[in-house]
Amino acid sequence: MSVHIPEEFSVMESFTEPLTNLRYLLLYNFRLDCSCDNTWLLAWAERQSHVQVVFYHPGEADVTCKNENGIQNFARYSAANCSLDVGFVLFLCTSLGLLLFMLVVLLHQLAREYLLAFCHIIRCWLEEAVRRPNLRGRYCYDAFVSYSGRDERWVVEQLLPGLEQRGPPFLRLCLHSRDFQLGKDIVDNITDSLYGSRYTVCVVSRNYLRSNWCSLELRLATLRLLVEQRDILILVFLEDIPPRQLSAHHRLAKLVKTRTYLDWPQDQAMQPAFWDRLWTKLVPPEPHPGQ
Repeated sequence: MSVHIPEEFSVMESFTEPLTNLRYLLLYNFRLDCSCDNTWLLAWAERQSHVQVVFYHPGEADVTCKNENGIQNFARYSAANCSLDVGFVLFLCTSLGLLLFMLVVLLHQLAREYLLAFCHIIRCWLEEAVRRPNLRGRYCYDAFVSYSGRDERWVVEQLLPGLEQRGPPFLRLCLHSRDFQLGKDIVDNITDSLYGSRYTVCVVSRNYLRSNWCSLELRLATLRLLVEQRDILILVFLEDIPPRQLSAHHRLAKLVKTRTYLDWPQDQAMQPAFWDRLWTKLVPPEPHPGQ
């Protein structure tokens, strides 16, 4: 087969498909269009064992191509414009990897606590998305208590007697100072304890608002509230906090506006009613007959 084409042209890869009995191909007086779409032709000609391919253009020893820059050696054009530079790709990947590593280290140093909270919130979101509803009796605690260490005296002297020593049924609270597993990462302790409890009780005070750990616990608790769509978060205010100071904590301020909360009464005569309301809220529901 002889092909005579005087102008520059492009050859589709399907050109040889119908030529099943092709044994000799002469491309005479032709010039390719300088395009990467034509690079397959040279490679195809080199690997043919049953077809003899001859490129011939008078006055030119090699296959040439033409574009707006004039006539060029097609093999050199393909090598310069159509081949993958492995070295450059490796250099680019290494540089991007190094920049990403430096960025991660910098963010870790500048905003470690925020990144840690964000990672665990995302992890909890994914876990909760595939988590089956917790059956009654599968929780380890009735309530996870989120509080500042500066308010631990009130928790030990008031909250524990008011809830755990009252019954039956007797409630079981989760306190970080008493129930967290030794040697375990503190954020993992918070996450597992919070999701292992039917409720979360946030003991809010000025100390609570200044605590980064309390802020993380509140974030995780509100995330769980958002995902489960159940009434599982209880706010207890130990002291009166001005709205101006509370407004700086947007998440808590929003909860106060949309949810009922409890104020710890300083009047001892009103404290029994406070414990009645809180204890009744936390008591597990009675099982239905037959369960």
